[in-house]
Amino acid sequence: MTISPGELESHLFECADIIRDAVDPTDYKEYILPLVYYKAISDEFEKQYEQNLEKYGDEDLARRPGVYDIPVIPEGYLWEDLRSVSDNVDQALDEAFDAVTSENPELEGVFRADYIDADALNDDRLGKLVEHLSSPDLDRDSVPPDMLGEAYMDLVRHFAEEEGKSGGQFFTPPKIVNLCVQLVDEFEDGHTFHDPTVGSGGMLIEAARYYREEQGGDPSKLTFTGQEINPDVAAIAKMNLSIHGYSGEIEREDSLSSPAFADEDENELERFDRVLANFPFSANWDKDGLQDDPYERFDWHEKLPRADRGDYAFIMHIAKQLKRPGEDGVGGKAAIVIPHGVLFRKHEGRYRKTMLENDMVEAIVGLPENLFQNNSIPSAILVLNTDKPEERKDEVQFVHAADEDFYEELSNQNELTEEGIDHIVENFRDWTTEERVSRTVSLDEIRENDYNLNIALYVDTTEPEEDIDVAEELAKLRELQAERDEIEATMNKHMEALNYE
Repeated sequence: MTISPGELESHLFECADIIRDAVDPTDYKEYILPLVYYKAISDEFEKQYEQNLEKYGDEDLARRPGVYDIPVIPEGYLWEDLRSVSDNVDQALDEAFDAVTSENPELEGVFRADYIDADALNDDRLGKLVEHLSSPDLDRDSVPPDMLGEAYMDLVRHFAEEEGKSGGQFFTPPKIVNLCVQLVDEFEDGHTFHDPTVGSGGMLIEAARYYREEQGGDPSKLTFTGQEINPDVAAIAKMNLSIHGYSGEIEREDSLSSPAFADEDENELERFDRVLANFPFSANWDKDGLQDDPYERFDWHEKLPRADRGDYAFIMHIAKQLKRPGEDGVGGKAAIVIPHGVLFRKHEGRYRKTMLENDMVEAIVGLPENLFQNNSIPSAILVLNTDKPEERKDEVQFVHAADEDFYEELSNQNELTEEGIDHIVENFRDWTTEERVSRTVSLDEIRENDYNLNIALYVDTTEPEEDIDVAEELAKLRELQAERDEIEATMNKHMEALNYE
């Protein structure tokens, strides 16, 4: 059965209709995404098993894990085995997930759904869900990983929309992700990519797609890592990378309190070529517990960021994760989605000063409001570079991309346009100064403004006034004066007729 990308996306999203009203929309992703992933790896394993059986002529040899580039499905747990179950389907699914995890330890934490606990997901609903997913085949020959991956990402996006505000915590709009990737591009084989608040993994996946499609590179030669505090969302990121055909390491826990990618013996964080992040805006963080941080991340000032506003804690953490020139060959770059307040809040000027004086700020891109599901406030992208080119040293480029030229209004939010993204990236790459759009600013000027990075200080963001046609306006004035004289003359006649003085 041949299926188009659009048909595949629609087919997968119809899973939500099958379990609608049985579970809360916020839980759709927990019960559907693991099944889609299981179906994909089961189909691919079955195909590879048949090939290996023909090659080795022995069932035991054909089942060796080392001959597969995907997770191994134990005997009795192929998709067709699940499809044949009609009673206690919830138990069969839970047992299958446990068996596959036991056979493939790298999948630990991926299959978190507990179908037995979901009382409303009875045999009828689960049976229909399994049957619905039984077609089409999802092995790599039937559905290429890129196509399946895109459909999977669309499914994640749909579920984020179903969740509404809370869904934005694990899903960044694709156009913003694409812009972030382009602002730190020029990828090379061997580059390492990290997202400390990885969500569903969209930033990493877009970096891989960009390297393959825009630079002609091989994503298998890149390294992808991420950390996510929410275990259910971390599981989605793992499945997302795998279903796209990319290898990566996703760790759980809070990246500020418990950074997973670090050498604890040396008290050193692992450093990366590229960091991409959309951290939770102005979230609480463990300020008291991290006063004496062993990794010395929060040393931009003797006073740490407020406990109820962790924006700069995340920025300092990310800056520490970037490679430095000399130590690691070349420096690293980061694109970080931030709330606008980070640019100008007075008590945070002390952190901006350190960041700027260390000359790691390359650009600030102001974005339109209402781009995210979980908030409508204006945001920006902060671009850090620990090895800025000589011609960009002691300078920062400001881009004002909040005007209507850069986005379009959708039914419930705004979205950057392709033309808008191209405009931003072109100005950034060419270090362009364009009236009311972008300007390259010296560090001296920023110092004079007490390290305030409010874009409006450096780029004229006001709407231009329309040119006035003086002759036309004078003609209108004379016409109005004549009309007034005529009305006044009529009024005087009425007053005389009524004997009013």
